Amino acid sequence: MSTPTAARDTGPDWGAGPYADALRTGRGPLYLRRADGWLLPLEVERWCAGADTADLSALRRCEGPVLDIGCGPGRLVAALADRGHRALGIDVSAAAVARTTAAGGTALRRSVFDSLPDEGSWGTALLLDGNIGIGGDVRALLTRTAELLAPHGLLIVETSPADIDERVRVQVAGGHTADPAHTDEPFPWARVGTRALLRHAAPELWAPAGQWTVPGGTQLPGVERCFVALRRSRAAVSRSRG
Repeated sequence: MSTPTAARDTGPDWGAGPYADALRTGRGPLYLRRADGWLLPLEVERWCAGADTADLSALRRCEGPVLDIGCGPGRLVAALADRGHRALGIDVSAAAVARTTAAGGTALRRSVFDSLPDEGSWGTALLLDGNIGIGGDVRALLTRTAELLAPHGLLIVETSPADIDERVRVQVAGGHTADPAHTDEPFPWARVGTRALLRHAAPELWAPAGQWTVPGGTQLPGVERCFVALRRSRAAVSRSRG
């Protein structure tokens, strides 16, 4: 998961607090907390481990240079480098960037909405581990990602197993009780299932390129991880050339 942020709503100071602490130690518990008290557990231990079978199902589909948006502790960037891809992770957390580089990956401390290297030439972009929620506006994030990809570039998104489409404000909460006193500043976030993602993927920008599910494995028993591939559409390429 990325440290959730957007250019217009930067949220908490990602250099400190529960998220940075969890990345430095490689352990949770860590949650996203809604205003009504609902908690979404974040999978810190999985993110800080190596790429698993579900991750590899996405990485095998990557084409050309890869941009991992919200790289977190960098397991995907490191795995891509091992497979011979040129890969760059971006994250607004200094702790995430430090952990990625320590794992042998390349990362920059940037938001996806900042100016980025090689815009318009990335072969593949990744939005895994819930990162389709960055900024709380799925359509805006998809539009921005289209700007980053090369003509006919590939976007791989991990979607929620549930059939949901929600935009909320959340806080990162740490500790076994997720006490509101141990939370960061609120920020916008989104969660979407596969059907909602395809509704948000404007046809003038994106063409569906595949869907698949993979069992979550020992760390996520009984849970399937869901993925969607989108390709930057011919219409988007034609407009950019015009």
